[in-house]
Amino acid sequence: ILIIGRTLRWEVQGWENWEAARKNGKGLIYTFWHREIFSATWFWRKRGIVVMTSRNFDGEYIARIIQKHGYGAARGSSSRGASRALVEMVRCLRAGQDTAFTIDGPRGPRFVAKPGSVLLAKATGAAILCFHIALRNAYVFKKSWDQTQFPCPFSRAAIFIAPSIVVSPEADEAEQARKLQEVQATLDQLQIRGEEWCRAITD
Repeated sequence: ILIIGRTLRWEVQGWENWEAARKNGKGLIYTFWHREIFSATWFWRKRGIVVMTSRNFDGEYIARIIQKHGYGAARGSSSRGASRALVEMVRCLRAGQDTAFTIDGPRGPRFVAKPGSVLLAKATGAAILCFHIALRNAYVFKKSWDQTQFPCPFSRAAIFIAPSIVVSPEADEAEQARKLQEVQATLDQLQIRGEEWCRAITD
């Protein structure tokens, strides 16, 4: 990450959405697809963001890596220790630390948003900030469930940041479901924009 991250040539679209979300004053919940974890680790480094990571071997490996880049780790996942990790992330947000979810992790299905960020936003008032990273040149691990992207050195990269999503503390189950659909639709649209950006670069 240190070697390749420094070589990436970034384009940022939607930074004003990040700035607007910061003004909310209750923290951010960065939300993105699991396959983008390499590039996202570099882009958002040294901000003290707390990331939910699995309690399995892969999660332990990821936790050690991200901590070296200035992140915190809340250990748990949708399959193991989720409640404890969510409680830790609530505590972090209330203490002024932002948090992050690879929203389709830890095992997929790929590109299907799970409710963690919505639950956390409801509990804390923090804004959900969806983003997507597109890479001009990358190696894709096609046999992994998420098809992890490993950027090639000196590749062009673009990050697309959407307007934030806020969940009311009084949101009932139906409203939470609508907010989850909004998160899904937002990430889907960002991915389409990333694909269009890649095609434009190719053309």
